[in-house]
Parts: sequence; structure tokens; C-alpha cells
Amino acid sequence: TSIIWGSTWFAITFQVADTDPIVSVTYRFLLAGCLLLLYCWFTGRSLSFSVKQHGLMVLQGLSLFGLNYWLVYLAEETLTSGLVGLIFSTLVFMNILNSRVFLKERFEAIIVVAATLGVLGIALVFQNELATFSFSNETSIAIIFSLLGAFVASIGNVVAAYNQKQKLPIIPSTAFGMFYGALTMGIIALATGKSFGITFSLPYVLSFLFLTIFGSIIAFIGFFTLLERIGVNRSGYIALASPALALIISTLFEGYNWTMLSVLGILLILIGNILVLRVKARTQELDTKKAS
Repeated sequence: TSIIWGSTWFAITFQVADTDPIVSVTYRFLLAGCLLLLYCWFTGRSLSFSVKQHGLMVLQGLSLFGLNYWLVYLAEETLTSGLVGLIFSTLVFMNILNSRVFLKERFEAIIVVAATLGVLGIALVFQNELATFSFSNETSIAIIFSLLGAFVASIGNVVAAYNQKQKLPIIPSTAFGMFYGALTMGIIALATGKSFGITFSLPYVLSFLFLTIFGSIIAFIGFFTLLERIGVNRSGYIALASPALALIISTLFEGYNWTMLSVLGILLILIGNILVLRVKARTQELDTKKAS
């Protein structure tokens, strides 16, 4: 799962050259959603849900498989894939904060320290860009898109957690979520006059198939399997492995240049993520003991 998700950031770079990002996102999750729905039907999973449940899946799809990926694709038109993946790892912090706000989950003070380390890390990695920050600067806008994408994905995770509490089965709800996310993005693309034409170049087609089949289906099923086998806490460390791999790939294929400050910044971000994951694990263990 880490290898697949860590490499999807680079694969996305082949999706934004000649095709509008929102169109690529629409096609990707439309195919992924349909394939997952077929998988559910083939394996005998129930696809019968109430109107309210479908509404929750629309919300999950729009945030997890629609808007957030559109923002990521837009960001990768400017930034290297590894940097976008690194910024997206702030999702770990945002999950904690949004879970506190919307799900009323416990919040510990050490999270503030971890988040501060993450912010400092990003500031060091993007020191030059932040020094010349401007809303007319493409790099500055791309950084904002990346952060917004992580925030929207975090909202999607909160919705997904709520859906699980409502006993919605994970794989069928994910399948419908992908389908609804694609449908919503398609409507936005149509309303804004985007062309639905794509360039059938070999890099585009291969990256599209990789992102759809591996990045959107196999990785999610693998992640769900991990959740069942080793639990949420240890599965969360994928959030550390994926951006690290994305940076390695970006260095090899996109010429990302490392500096002492960028190395320090990346370490601060990863340390912050580790703190968050450990605190989350400890909190859930305490809650489990109290419940028992």
C-alpha cells in the first residue's frame, strides 16, 4: 500500500500535461467506482442503502475522491510530486484537529507541539517560496492548493469515520463514494465548460490505468485489509512511508534538489507525524481500557 500510494504522486504528473485536471479526476474515479461496484456485486456484498446513507456517501466521495484530488492535480502542474506528497502528509495533523471539532474525540496538548514541528518543517522546505509569497505566484498558489487538498481529504476522513460508526460497509460505501465523487467533478467540469477530450498518449494511458486500478482500488483494498489485521494505529504509519517514497521518486525522476534546510524541514515534518500517531495510539488504548 505504501509503495503504491507513494508512487501515485509521480504518476499524477503524467495526468496534468495535456488534459484538464478535473477531467482526469472525473475519468479516474468514474472507472474506479464502477469497477469497485462490480467487485462488490461479484463478491456478494450488499449495495442496498437508504437515501440518507447515499447522502453520506456523496459527502464522502466529494471530499475524498473529488475536490481533494482536483486540488492535488492542480498543485502538481507547478510543484514536484514529492513536495506535494510531503505537504499532503499534514493530513495527519488535520485529522486530529477535525476529529476533535466534528467528532468530539480527545485532544492532547502534545498535538500542538507536533503540529508546530510540521509547520516549521514546511516553512524550512519552502523558505524561498514563502519569502516571495504572492497570490499571483504559481508556486505560492500550488502550495495553497496542496494544503487545501489535505484539509478537504481530512474532512473526508471525518465523514468516513462517521459513516463507519453508522455501520456503513467500507468497500461498498467507498465504491459509491468514488462514483459520486466522479459524478460531482464531471458536473463541475461540464458547468465550467471544460473539454472532456483526452490525449491518448502512452504515458497518460499507463499512468491513468495505474492510478485507477492500483492507486484507487488495490491500494484501498490493501489498506482496508491492514485496518482489519493490524488496526488503525499501526496502519497510520503509511502516512510516513508514502511521502518518504514520493520524495525519493521525485529526486530520481524530477531532479528534486536537497539542501540542509530541506532535509531538516522534512525530518521535522516526519517527527511531528510520528508524535501524532503515537499520541493517537495511546489515546485509543486508554479509551479501550476505560470501555472495558
